[in-house]
Amino acid sequence: MKIGELAQLSGFAASRIRFYEAQGLIHQVHRRTNGYREYPPQVLRTLEIIQCAQQAGFSLQELKQLLPAGGQGDWKQDEMLASLESKVEQIEEMQLHLAQSKAKLLGIINTIKVRPDGMPCEENAERVLASIKGNQ
Repeated sequence: MKIGELAQLSGFAASRIRFYEAQGLIHQVHRRTNGYREYPPQVLRTLEIIQCAQQAGFSLQELKQLLPAGGQGDWKQDEMLASLESKVEQIEEMQLHLAQSKAKLLGIINTIKVRPDGMPCEENAERVLASIKGNQ
């Protein structure tokens, strides 16, 4: 199929498909005598895998290592499982970091809200900064 048809079926812009081809993620692209690209039907599945993997947080470099060489052949199941498990660990680490950041911000918000009556704003700012430094 031509790139326009592949773009329509996949929902990707033609420029993005060409980019993935240039990055080595899409293989088996044939050129017609008129210079038009001819894509085999399995490229549509590859594009769906790329999109799904990117939404899960995989970089293009990580994807390149996981996709079968030359666009054909067996998937590297052990490597794929290890990469998926590693990505889950990375997500869990990010979640922990975000939870800690959220807790710190909520603490700061609370410290600001419980400003003693009549305390000038500048003095309250110093109090909040002192509490932040004390929690580090």
